[in-house]
Amino acid sequence: MGKPVTTALLGWNREEVTALVNEAGEPSYRAKQIMDGVYRQRVESLEEISTLPQEFRERLAKNGVTVGAARIEKKFVSVDGTVRYLIGFGDGQSVETVWMPEGDGGEAGDGSEAGEEGEGTVTRSPSAQSVMKEVSPLRDSVASRTTSPGTTVPGFHMPPPLTGLTSKRASGRSTICISSQVGCAVDCQFCLTALLGVKRNLTAGEIVGQVCAVLKDQKVSPPEDRINLVFMGMGEPFLNYENFVKAARLLVECVGIAERRMTVSTAGIVPRIDDFGGEAIRPKLAISLNASNDALRTQLMPLNKKWNLEMLMAAAREFPLRTREWITFEYVLLGGVNDAPENAKEVAELLRGMRCKVNLIALNPGPGIDFTTPSAERVGAFQQILRDGGIPTFVRRPRGRDIYAACGQLKRTVEVATSPEPRMQGTFPAEG
Repeated sequence: MGKPVTTALLGWNREEVTALVNEAGEPSYRAKQIMDGVYRQRVESLEEISTLPQEFRERLAKNGVTVGAARIEKKFVSVDGTVRYLIGFGDGQSVETVWMPEGDGGEAGDGSEAGEEGEGTVTRSPSAQSVMKEVSPLRDSVASRTTSPGTTVPGFHMPPPLTGLTSKRASGRSTICISSQVGCAVDCQFCLTALLGVKRNLTAGEIVGQVCAVLKDQKVSPPEDRINLVFMGMGEPFLNYENFVKAARLLVECVGIAERRMTVSTAGIVPRIDDFGGEAIRPKLAISLNASNDALRTQLMPLNKKWNLEMLMAAAREFPLRTREWITFEYVLLGGVNDAPENAKEVAELLRGMRCKVNLIALNPGPGIDFTTPSAERVGAFQQILRDGGIPTFVRRPRGRDIYAACGQLKRTVEVATSPEPRMQGTFPAEG
């Protein structure tokens, strides 16, 4: 005998919920009550939607209707306040979602309100050296601990907050990084997620459910609390395009996160970049570049064989930018591979004349990744060449590296103490 069919409300838009209500013979305002319960109150069961009559709740449950709330299986807390969540689904699969209470400066310079706030963060720590100091291993840290939701860890004391977090969570710099697939099919050679392969796409409800679960756990609620959102977790959003677009609409219209505070990153799925430019509701666009020429990019990102740099740059130049909007190009620096001055000059030439900015990311290490993290001097030199070429360039601050929560480290890692010491090129300046 098969399992009973269930229907999850999380992921349904207003039209779909209204159709359900009408079919049940209930007044249309019940749809708003359901939507508020699922997306604003972030309930976990129908019984919690107290505005609905008990009889209607029972009827929905009898017909297999559930909320479909995401389940937090584990939490890992970093010394910098970052939290990595392992979120599980009914089929036994899981993804990772990251909460960064101070963000990582990734929005800096992108022309949005969130970008202006991000520039404030970068301004306080502008040099590549100051950022790179945070990449050094946290050898003596005991802050990384596996916890169940709502529990504390004996002997664990968080360091003082970075800026004295309030209910507004650091004046709008808090960022949630969410996943769009279980695993990833793009196979970037420097990314831990690629080692998983791709298992399946997430539904729109599973994408939105990550956000709802984190908001509830962190006790914040947009739009009153200003939250930034990045589709930069596990998976390639543009290979799960329809579900990603529907999720983005729900996050804007139902959860209350402004689209100007969302960014989606793609490895370069050119046809979808074209489609994305025509969406009525769309986050800001970031493109994962990571190489300065086709030979190198094909080596690091095999999808470059299908959509090479000429095609990618053409799509970027034709992308319809809104007022004050800039495209972000992300560039993971790999020691001795793509971080030479000549690479920087090639990138500057590729992007010349485009309304864009660059985020540099010094490699975040992980087991099975055979690359090194470049020195602070190499990062700073690369940044300066791009700036001299007229390209606004920022170095993203690593967040949660000690718990495998930083960019490129998401691999559903459960055995966490402190991530391995990165193999560095050159030497680092002394602290102080």
